Amino acid sequence: MNQDLIALFDMDGTLFDYDLGLKKELDKICSPNEPEIKLYFNDNPLHIKNRIDLITRSESWWENLPKLNLGWDILKIVNELNYKVHILTQGPRKNSAAWSGKKKCIDKHFGEDFDLTLTRNKGLVYGKVLVDDYPEYIGRWLEWRKRGLVIMPANEFNKNYSNSQLIRYDGKNLKEVYRALVKVKNETLGL
Repeated sequence: MNQDLIALFDMDGTLFDYDLGLKKELDKICSPNEPEIKLYFNDNPLHIKNRIDLITRSESWWENLPKLNLGWDILKIVNELNYKVHILTQGPRKNSAAWSGKKKCIDKHFGEDFDLTLTRNKGLVYGKVLVDDYPEYIGRWLEWRKRGLVIMPANEFNKNYSNSQLIRYDGKNLKEVYRALVKVKNETLGL
């Protein structure tokens, strides 16, 4: 395996389904007549924001997030192509339970010795490929990776984001993702 052939994988919204996990927990503590909560709506009332904060401050919630198939599809290809996989996830500033819960999640699914970086700025971390769903983090990474490839698991939040270095994977274009990963590998190995 070539040490320069690194694929960075985000956790929430990429390998693990943050939205589904949060929605399930919010549904458990809502009243019967309450309207559906919008996860990415900045004007949620304070009591909804407090519920979300209560849920995401649980280390075990992070540890037990459900898998997101889109991210695992990409991971399977990356592994087949012998990339070195590294987990790169953002850590909330004021939530140490998230940091430790994310570590436990990776330990559970990948083993305790798996490479993991928790950071506030993904742009600081080297890789040939970034697999991430969040436009802001992608933008920071691409600032320093003029030839990097981003594969974005598609969701409602990122549907309008585009970049010439990005493939938005929606479950239907896996062949396109495969071809792009092979191209990056061949360029890295000088083939």
